[in-house]
Amino acid sequence: MDGLMTDDRTKPEIDAPQGPAPDELVIRDLIVGDGAEAKAGDTVTVHYAGVEYESGEEFDSSWNRGESIQFPLRGLIQGWQDGIPGMKVGGRRELVIPPHLAYGPAGGHFLGGKTLIFVIDLIAVG
Repeated sequence: MDGLMTDDRTKPEIDAPQGPAPDELVIRDLIVGDGAEAKAGDTVTVHYAGVEYESGEEFDSSWNRGESIQFPLRGLIQGWQDGIPGMKVGGRRELVIPPHLAYGPAGGHFLGGKTLIFVIDLIAVG
């Protein structure tokens, strides 16, 4: 697979999970990349899709907007700050993020109190 991985990659299908939501961050590499490695504090360019663990309902997806998104890791939820470093460009990683590493307890953010699943494709670092 070449470095221009998004040319032939499509939006991931995220299966409804089985069993209780995890209490801690779960990191699963679906595709291991072979490019530059993301480190804590890097700026990353990604495609991603996010669904709620309980319902399987999608709440956000860069794929739906038709373009990848770039942002500094330190501006993101803790689950992304913890879950993306070590990933390599060209990779696809699934993160299951409990509320305390996402948007906190119910009541504040509309995703508060929810365990979230993200599938993230790392397109570029820096």
